[in-house]
Amino acid sequence: MPGRFLRVLDAVTLVANVAGSCLIVGLVILITADVIGREALGAPVSGVPELVSLSIVAIVFLQAPQALRAGRLTRSDGVLDAIKSRKPRLADALETVFDLVGIAVLGAILYAHWPIMTRAWERNDFVGAVGDFTAPTWPVKAMLAVGAALLALQFVARILRRYLS
Repeated sequence: MPGRFLRVLDAVTLVANVAGSCLIVGLVILITADVIGREALGAPVSGVPELVSLSIVAIVFLQAPQALRAGRLTRSDGVLDAIKSRKPRLADALETVFDLVGIAVLGAILYAHWPIMTRAWERNDFVGAVGDFTAPTWPVKAMLAVGAALLALQFVARILRRYLS
């Protein structure tokens, strides 16, 4: 059972990472079009600052789970490496504490974010100026929730991999 869960989780995490990468490519295209429009045509693309600010949040939350999965999440582990060479079980216990704290923090983020996301959906919240450019905020808020949930599950997966493999 854990093996299948881990495979599905890793596949979904990879899809989220690819979606974040596609958002980056889309932003590059959008910003390039905006710069060309401003300089060559005197007509910028409406809504670029709003879309960039929304997309950055989505990109971080969509790509963080894969960064954790691949061991590329930024952290300082010099002390942990020193402990691991002498007392591997203690190092595993400390890693598990780190993972549990990660799960707790992401649980708190999801708990606090859920009503904000559902309110954005129900009220059709948007950014921008009516008549010029508007974009709904709920898709980004949903991507944040999905990314946070995947990141929490990747912390769970780290614990499972540590003790079941």
